[in-house]
Amino acid sequence: MDRVPVIVADAGYGRSVGFRQALEERGLSYVVAVEAKEAVQPEAAEPYRPPYGGLGPPTRPCYRASHQTLPDAVEATALFEEVTWRQGSKGLMTSRFAVLRVRPAGKLARAAAQEQAGGRGRWDGVLPLRTLLVEQSEDEAAPSGYWMTNLPATTPIADLVRFAKMRWRIEHDYRELKHGLGLDHFEGRTWRGWHHHVTLVTAAQAFLTLRRLNPKAPTPA
Repeated sequence: MDRVPVIVADAGYGRSVGFRQALEERGLSYVVAVEAKEAVQPEAAEPYRPPYGGLGPPTRPCYRASHQTLPDAVEATALFEEVTWRQGSKGLMTSRFAVLRVRPAGKLARAAAQEQAGGRGRWDGVLPLRTLLVEQSEDEAAPSGYWMTNLPATTPIADLVRFAKMRWRIEHDYRELKHGLGLDHFEGRTWRGWHHHVTLVTAAQAFLTLRRLNPKAPTPA
């Protein structure tokens, strides 16, 4: 079976550190929306270990500066450029985007880093680097969207934007499943019946998608 190239999701999933960690544990790449309140450290931030005073447990590595929210991180370092990602019904879809490297730094992110290191005692305090994609159009005073990804830092910004904006495709497919193929027409009362219904609707949608992608498919008169 072919590997899923990139997982995309809205902030309902993307804000979950556990969700992102589970994707990484499975070797999956992702571009997921996150909320502005996400806590991060800048790329250059390095942990240090406070001197041990001789009493109590050994000191743990920490960062000298408090973490930032995403708007603060963007204001400090982001450089925006114009990117066009697709042709819309009213013309080209274009906006301004910036890419910066950050270290997710909230409580759950730190716990995940400790777990990946084999426990709190083995963790050197270094938070993993991730890429943050930010959207802010010319007429906006603040960013309108944030996406976190574990794709390589060399990934072109145009590719990141294309993945981030793929949500419109998900919404389109859901409307087609629901209104065109009867996803919401099931009136049975059993799990097996629901499973069969969803499977057939999904297969029908996949068939239609393949037909649309086939340039040699005959066009109905």
